[in-house]
Amino acid sequence: MFQVFTGSWALFVGMFMLMVGNGLQGTLLGLRGEAEGFSTFELSIVMSAYFLGFLFSSRYTPELIRRVGHVRVFAALGSMISAVLVAYPVLIEPWAWTIGRVIIGFCFCGVYITAESWLNDASSNENRGKSLSLYMITQMAGIVFAQWIVSQGDVSGYVLFIIPSILVSLAFAPVLLSVRPMPAFASTKPMKLRNLIKASPLACFGMFMLGGVFSAQFGMSAVYGSRVGLTVSEISLFISAIYIAALILQYPIGWLSDRMDRRALIVWISLIGAAGSMIAFLVPGYYVLIVVSGAIVGGMSNPLYALLIAYANDYLEKEDMAAASGGLLFINGVGAIAGPLTVGFIMDSIGDNGFWLFTAVLMASVGFYGIYRATQRSREHLETESVTVPYAPVSAASTPIAAELAQEMYIDEVELEEEATQT
Repeated sequence: MFQVFTGSWALFVGMFMLMVGNGLQGTLLGLRGEAEGFSTFELSIVMSAYFLGFLFSSRYTPELIRRVGHVRVFAALGSMISAVLVAYPVLIEPWAWTIGRVIIGFCFCGVYITAESWLNDASSNENRGKSLSLYMITQMAGIVFAQWIVSQGDVSGYVLFIIPSILVSLAFAPVLLSVRPMPAFASTKPMKLRNLIKASPLACFGMFMLGGVFSAQFGMSAVYGSRVGLTVSEISLFISAIYIAALILQYPIGWLSDRMDRRALIVWISLIGAAGSMIAFLVPGYYVLIVVSGAIVGGMSNPLYALLIAYANDYLEKEDMAAASGGLLFINGVGAIAGPLTVGFIMDSIGDNGFWLFTAVLMASVGFYGIYRATQRSREHLETESVTVPYAPVSAASTPIAAELAQEMYIDEVELEEEATQT
């Protein structure tokens, strides 16, 4: 792991600062919007806008990079992020924040794609798994550190908006000044959604539902916390618990994934996540239970993302795995756009605890659909007809480039298994 860090330290340091900046602006807008009197519906539109920009960027940034190059795209998008971050407290209007969030989502996805293409180029067959693990740890650590910064400042002022702008600007220095050249860029054409759904209906359905869960966690957690009367410090700890649990449980769940029926594991994880969400819904008003529910849902949903990718790969030929990643991320992105809008509507309709009912229903839907799929297709043929691919830690904040990096690791492992079988 240390050798991986030293080989790409500029990327990891830069990515950490980027994730701190992104984690700050997500939580901060929810808190500041509440303080400014924005309605739940207005805030849900603002939060959903980020994922709309992210989805469009995953489609169009690769073409932009091919036209003008990594460095120009990296610098241009970074400048736009810094500008939007300092514009938020100046233009305190829902429409202005919505436009800003679309731009921020597009730009953050673009800089992630640019940076992750470098990570992909710098990784070898021997260290891809370690690179992915360190990259995910860096992402989670940045988001958690951002929550601590929020708890130390005043959400009604300007300083907390200036800090992420500074961090994002500084994040590009180690990357752009690195001696390692930017790689040649090539993206994989995504598999047709019809073929992907046919190959693994459960993975596609699960990805769509998880998009809603992730966007609720990333976009609406601070709004929920404010509505139920939590302090800024309590909200920061609550959001931190989501990502800390995700990081801790990623590896035990990955270990189980390689040693038991993946569909059964998907069912159990989904239902545990749903049950965890129902704790805070059925027993409202207790802060400890809110944190526990957040940790359970975060600890189950984030590893489930990587598990669904591995599960889909079990039913794909190795030459289709890289192409499938783009389709799965697109499905997840569509779910993420709908997530804040839906949870905002539910919170307005039945109360603030609708936040937990929303995540419970989505997680339970994945579990019950997994049970249904078990009656439609057996996994016994996988033991004899194909190679079950290993689990790889992939964050829900990943772009198609990071997903393709994981897919390349899968393909490498499959080829090694095939060679071992032949000999």
